[in-house]
Amino acid sequence: MSQKITVAIIHGIGTANEDFVDETKPDKFAGGIAKPLKSRFAALMGETLEDTDSKLKIKPVYWAPILQRPQNELWDRLEVKNLSSFFKLREFVFHSLADSIGYQITPSKRNIYDQVHEKFAETLQELAKDGDEKAPLCIIAHSLGSVIASNYIWDLQNKKANIEIGNTSLEKGETFALFYTFGSQIALWRLRYDDFGTPITVPSPELSKHYQNLKGEWLNFYDRDDVLGYPIKNINEEYKKVVTRDIEVKSGNFPSEWTPLSHNGYWTDSEVVEPIAQGLVNAWKSAYL
Repeated sequence: MSQKITVAIIHGIGTANEDFVDETKPDKFAGGIAKPLKSRFAALMGETLEDTDSKLKIKPVYWAPILQRPQNELWDRLEVKNLSSFFKLREFVFHSLADSIGYQITPSKRNIYDQVHEKFAETLQELAKDGDEKAPLCIIAHSLGSVIASNYIWDLQNKKANIEIGNTSLEKGETFALFYTFGSQIALWRLRYDDFGTPITVPSPELSKHYQNLKGEWLNFYDRDDVLGYPIKNINEEYKKVVTRDIEVKSGNFPSEWTPLSHNGYWTDSEVVEPIAQGLVNAWKSAYL
């Protein structure tokens, strides 16, 4: 039997590129978080990195290409490159808004919402291979990726998915245990619902059928200088029950840590990596010892 924690890492708004899925570039693979995460996991377990490879299975959810083509076309039509862009903030805002607006449910049979969720389903299918179909699932999500992950899991938990879902326990979300979000806009997306709606269940209601001792958690990291990242726990009473903690951090390095560019600084920040690594260690020990 496999004894792994599976980890899906999903990027957010902006211009994520192919390095996000290139394991030969560890400083950029999965946003750069996989390398320090594995290192801290190994240290906390008192093991080598080689030992960690037998305990963690990491796969990125790379959905950027779905929206990149229409964004590029609109960028060219509007001749945005000829407009003012102080510290490239216009480019940052353009891609941020374009991703958020593009990721919407529409009447189209092949809407972008479903296409993005298909990428998520493909990643879970990859994680479920090689005997890991019942492995505990951890999701690490940045920015709009946290909204996508939340919507994806909500659709699974409420039988609302409009895409093909695999038949393994992992793919059906039954083993979903850990949720780590940073730079999240979940709070803003809840404006669409009365009293800001209902959260996903963390961990999955079915988790105890597979791992009786695994409790799960949802940690949300935010930087007060990040205008695109917000706390989540106080959205409403239901979120208070589900979200374990909102954790304020200072993401990025000087001078970006004092600007909106701190939105992209979470990936390798030790204040983010350390609690996630500890959570993975606790989950592995609870599941397999």
